[in-house]
Amino acid sequence: MVSFKNHAFVHLIYVICIISCIQFSVSEIKDTHIIEDSRSMILFERFGFALNGHVSISIKDVSWKSRLQGAELNPSSMGFFLLRETSYPMILNESEYTDGFCVVSSKYVQLIFKFDKLAKDSSYNGSITIVDPDEYDLYFGNCQPEFEVSMDVHTEMYNVKGNTKDFLPAGEIQLPRMYFLYFLIYSGFFAIWVILCIKQRPTVDKIHLIMGALLLFKALKLVCAAEDKLYVRRTGTPHGWDIAFYIFGFFKGVVLFTVIILIGTGWSFLKPYLQEREKNVLMTVIPLQVLENIASAVIGETGPATKDWLTWNQVFLLIDVTCCCAVFFPIIWSIRGLREASKTDGKAARNLAKLTLFKQFYLVVVSYIYFTRVVVFWLAAVVSYKYEWVVNMVVEGASLAFYFYIFYNFQPIERNPYLAIDDEEEAAAAQALEEDDSFEL
Repeated sequence: MVSFKNHAFVHLIYVICIISCIQFSVSEIKDTHIIEDSRSMILFERFGFALNGHVSISIKDVSWKSRLQGAELNPSSMGFFLLRETSYPMILNESEYTDGFCVVSSKYVQLIFKFDKLAKDSSYNGSITIVDPDEYDLYFGNCQPEFEVSMDVHTEMYNVKGNTKDFLPAGEIQLPRMYFLYFLIYSGFFAIWVILCIKQRPTVDKIHLIMGALLLFKALKLVCAAEDKLYVRRTGTPHGWDIAFYIFGFFKGVVLFTVIILIGTGWSFLKPYLQEREKNVLMTVIPLQVLENIASAVIGETGPATKDWLTWNQVFLLIDVTCCCAVFFPIIWSIRGLREASKTDGKAARNLAKLTLFKQFYLVVVSYIYFTRVVVFWLAAVVSYKYEWVVNMVVEGASLAFYFYIFYNFQPIERNPYLAIDDEEEAAAAQALEEDDSFEL
């Protein structure tokens, strides 16, 4: 048996850091095809188990071939096992001080079976019951990486409520209800926005119609998420709801970044056109959102056992960071432009109001992106797996607060904060702009 190399665990820790930022696929019944794979550890799924949870595995058409001539396979060096996240440091320590260490035989893993239990037709069917509730990762371990393994793997992971299988992890049971509640909130939000636009028709600009579309796509995404989770909870597979979720999620993402960029440039409020550099930002973000949606779908549907899954994770995170950074530039350009204009156009009070609003908008966008991209991951790391739904609730709550801020401050009213300035304020505003440099970036 070839000893399990420590560099495999270093790579594994890196993988864990990446996957902690991404949700796993919506299906808990999976069919995975492994083709000539020599990875030392293959992650199949992460699942939060309650008491008496179950893991069922069926594999067939198992075969392997050696990359080294004359190498002999030890079937006990390969197998499936469950592993807690808290056990990684202990396994790493064990690998450093144990000769001929093999993770499949580690005392810190919950072994499901080794390949020495394969039937003559290279198949296996079995299940285990979880007696110690926790969040577990399902792995395939290969302590002889000179062998490439091929197999078809069918996995089912679920908890039991009475006599019914519950395919949602313990921490996601509340998600269908929570998503549906937010769907109702956004539906009401959309209805109010439509009524407001009808009442204020003379002051409605194109940006207000785009903002309405954002609310609609957000509501449709949430109702699809609710139905998706509910269907998975009952059946283990999404059956089409995930496709609708990805479609509406794509439109929501594109429209959200578009709204932020257009408001940040002052389009439709301050000017009826976009400058060339602002168009370039918009034309960069939209294709990136298309690619991000593709990456999200691949991540959600293929699962971490796929060889390219980690690459798509990295693509997803890179695109998300790029889009978040890109939306800041139009806002900064607008702030700088207003700061310069305030010194020359004789409209100090109006520019001061615009500048203040842009400053607030910039800070709110920064806070929202920082919270949903950084703070949430920290929160997910410290919250028990039983309360994962709380993290989703916090994210949706932050998004709702962000939407409310945007829609309240940029609603179609006659005295919009961009323009609602009295002439009497000019002198005081001019003095404030002359003395105050707090708007410099």
